[in-house]
Amino acid sequence: MKHPKEERTYVMIKPDGVRKGLTGEIIRRFEQRDLKIVALEMFNPAHDKINDHYPKNEEWITRLGNKTLSTYEKYGYDAMVDFGTIEPAKIGPEIRKWLIDYMASSPLVKMVVQGVHAVDVVRKIAGDTMPYKADMGTIRGDFSIDSPALANKEKRAVMNIVHCSETPEEAEHEIKHWFGESEVYDYKRFGVDE
Repeated sequence: MKHPKEERTYVMIKPDGVRKGLTGEIIRRFEQRDLKIVALEMFNPAHDKINDHYPKNEEWITRLGNKTLSTYEKYGYDAMVDFGTIEPAKIGPEIRKWLIDYMASSPLVKMVVQGVHAVDVVRKIAGDTMPYKADMGTIRGDFSIDSPALANKEKRAVMNIVHCSETPEEAEHEIKHWFGESEVYDYKRFGVDE
């Protein structure tokens, strides 16, 4: 068992976060909550690496399609008009493609964040994945108003500033996927690790 202060999570600042100049602000918000940045890099993502970041299994892709259909139903849109189908398993791949295209559209910033309950605390700081639902005071609530309804109409991914691992297991997988054997730094923060 690791010490509670050693929990790590993966964070990636997405194209809209980078383009809005939010990298420093995002890091500041994590550090002010006594989390440590233990690995950090700006990079141009390879399409294959982004493609491998997102699940390819039928269940996940169908879930994307179902979420899209729910949005269309909620707002009275016609999925048949926009997608030519109402089958979630056929809509999901299109949404996944938009997501990959979006993520490969500009440099990203990847980081490993460490601290007490890092996975949960980072997600709380980031806010709801749907920016229009995110509370003010969170990264997404303060810096984005995007929604799936708007994104679907514009045939693109939802722009929600930042990706954060959902579970410790996902964090471990994503850290390995994006940092491989790269060095993750160990240091003590004044007032936090003393």
